[in-house]
Parts: sequence; C-alpha cells; structure tokens
Amino acid sequence: MSEQRQDTIEQTDYDPEPVVIDEAEDEVEGLNITLDDGTAAEDDLERSWFFIHCYSGYEKKVEHALRQRIETMGMQDQIYDVLIPTEDEIEVKDGKRRTVEKRVFPGYVMVQMRWDMDEGELDKDAWYTVRNTPGVVGFVGGESQPTPLRPEEVKRIMDRMDSEDTVVKVDYKIGERVRIVGGPFNDFPGTVASIDSGREKVRVMVDFFGRETAVVLSFMEVERM
Repeated sequence: MSEQRQDTIEQTDYDPEPVVIDEAEDEVEGLNITLDDGTAAEDDLERSWFFIHCYSGYEKKVEHALRQRIETMGMQDQIYDVLIPTEDEIEVKDGKRRTVEKRVFPGYVMVQMRWDMDEGELDKDAWYTVRNTPGVVGFVGGESQPTPLRPEEVKRIMDRMDSEDTVVKVDYKIGERVRIVGGPFNDFPGTVASIDSGREKVRVMVDFFGRETAVVLSFMEVERM
C-alpha cells in the first residue's frame, strides 16, 4: 500500500458483540447476491453495491468512519458511496403520533465500490479500507471477494426508500388489553381483536351491558392499559 494511503484513523474499541436481527438477516440473505449477467452498460458494471455487516446500532458510526477513511486514504476512485437504507415509520404510542426513521436492514450498511468484472474482484486497498473500518464485521456474500448486488436488487431497495407508503406501528398487539380514549366508548377497557395498519384502524372487543361488542376505532383512540 502506498504511503499516501496509509490509514490515519485510530481504531476504536467496539465492545458489544454483534447482535443478530433475524428479520434483517433473513431479508439480506434472501437477496440473490449473484454476478450481473453482463447486459448493463459498462459504466454501471464498474460501480456495484455491496452489503457489509456491522454491529447493530453502530450503522451511523460505521458510515461516518468509512467516509473519513475514504477521504484520508484517497480511495474516492474505488469507493464511491456509503448508504444506510431507511424508511419512515409512523409510531402511535399513548395517543401520540410521531414519525421516526427506521433502518430497513438493522446491522447492515451498503457500500458502492468499483468492481473489476474481468477479474471478478475488488481492489485490495479498497477491500482493506472497508473491512478494517471499526465496527465492520465483514462483507455479505463472500468475505475475501464478496459478490455485488444485482441491479434489480438495488432498485428494489432504492424504491423502498423512496416509497411514499408509510409503515404505521402501534405499541399494542392482538389479544392485549387496552383502554379506549376517544368517542362514545371513552375510558372503556377492551381487548384488541384486529389491527388494520393500512386504514390505521383497530377493532376492540368491549363489554357493553354484559355483551361483548366489537368497536372499530382509529389508532389514536386506543392506548395500552
């Protein structure tokens, strides 16, 4: 490695063990990470996206450290971009609604790098820069010579990030006891029978004059007991 590319970023101790998030790992592993079929434009073939596995909760720190290393080690011609896939999620809790940014793949970061299609490999210095960034556990799809994501896989992830469809999350679940906080059944206790995230409606079973009655309410009209 040339002198100007020597790593000047101090290694940081990362005490926590990697946390396996089943849903994220299943989604990432479920992607068909195989080589492109060669039908895309040559320029596109040279820029490929890769998944790297990092400590869960350290995605932002890994992104920041990696961007610093790219700049310090002069790797801009080999490592082009770093991305944490996210989507907006509306969280309804205690009758209050707020929008939060949710990581699509907790414990994973995407890196766009130059890929030698003829040799089927990354530049060794570029691989070293990414692999030895504090918090990085390794590449997905092959450790020493990882395989890039296919264009359609990248498009699916980007489309998900750009989608205007917002996930709505509530802090109660089916079968849980809740209290109604709005409408004619205000302050009635009940049991959640079903949740319709698309319509933001919840069906609650309440005891009304000795009979169990189904009441359909908005997410904002129900809270945990």
